[in-house]
Amino acid sequence: MNERKERMQSLIDKLHKEKTLEKDEFETLLTTLTEEDKKYLFSKARSVANQFFGNRIYVRGLIEFTNYCKNDCYYCGIRKSNLKADRYRLNKEEILSCCEQGYELGFRTFVLQGGEDLWYSHEEMLDIVSSIRNAYPDCAITLSLGEKTYEQYLELFKAGANRYLLRHETANTSHYSKLHPPSLSAENRKKCLYDLKEIGYQVGTGFMVGSPYQTTENLIEDLLFIKHFKPQMIGIGPFITHKDTPFADFPSGQLDLTLVLIAILRLMHPNALIPATTALGTIDPNGREKGIIAGANVVMPNLSPVGVRKKYSLYDNKICTGEEAAECRMCLQNRMKKIGYELVVDRGDYRPIHSLKGEYYES
Repeated sequence: MNERKERMQSLIDKLHKEKTLEKDEFETLLTTLTEEDKKYLFSKARSVANQFFGNRIYVRGLIEFTNYCKNDCYYCGIRKSNLKADRYRLNKEEILSCCEQGYELGFRTFVLQGGEDLWYSHEEMLDIVSSIRNAYPDCAITLSLGEKTYEQYLELFKAGANRYLLRHETANTSHYSKLHPPSLSAENRKKCLYDLKEIGYQVGTGFMVGSPYQTTENLIEDLLFIKHFKPQMIGIGPFITHKDTPFADFPSGQLDLTLVLIAILRLMHPNALIPATTALGTIDPNGREKGIIAGANVVMPNLSPVGVRKKYSLYDNKICTGEEAAECRMCLQNRMKKIGYELVVDRGDYRPIHSLKGEYYES
């Protein structure tokens, strides 16, 4: 083995063992990996995921219930200034219908995701969450509703929500300001995350890979923020442009770098729930499979009515907008089977490392 290859493999081994690296070592991993190095990294990450979860891939039913948003994030296709967006909202009955269909298909986690739409009052959201909880007591409810007050998060938790997804987008304050209008701040985003954790949610955070103005240093800050925050779920995906945003002419993020970061995050957080995102499948026909092979262990088929799916356009050319929920689930099941994995229908809650030892993991 040549000296460079040996050095890179020892760096990956160190990450596997110690769950972190020095900043300069992270930079080396993010900027100098060869294809052979990546194979070694992915193999390590896949081995860790398999030790903890076997060949099981958890499935979440995604319900995108509104594409109205009061915010104006520069990268997002449903930003309030995009006058070309074809807007829609689902009412409570339509949301519950999505859940009913999903439950029949075996889904035991529902993810309610939408723009920050003030048309739904806080009381209405509490009613929707409690209605889902009462109808499906054996299911997990994940919310992805953006920034709220501590009291609002607490009341949603008491109404029956278990998990909350809120990507920090970028841990660097200066970079954050280049992606968002002045009304949004990195400080408040992080405060929301710590509020959610304190309340008792299983919390997911994450970032875009290859977003405009992003540097390698920014990515290292993201890795270290996630290490410090210790989320139960980590969602990352490539930045993909949307033609009707200020960032329309920027290049999209890279598949390879996203996969490398998934693998690094798996080694840093062995028992985290890490999705192979729809964005991965959008930039590469086999992107979600490649994400699983790099260490991801969650997929999120769409339960939204087919008639609205294309309208929830955060970025261009989003996949799976024309399939019925049953088709979408079966398609993913077959895709996972082809690479040696199986979709499982339980809730797939986050579990601390000590509770997994002996089941899949031998220390």
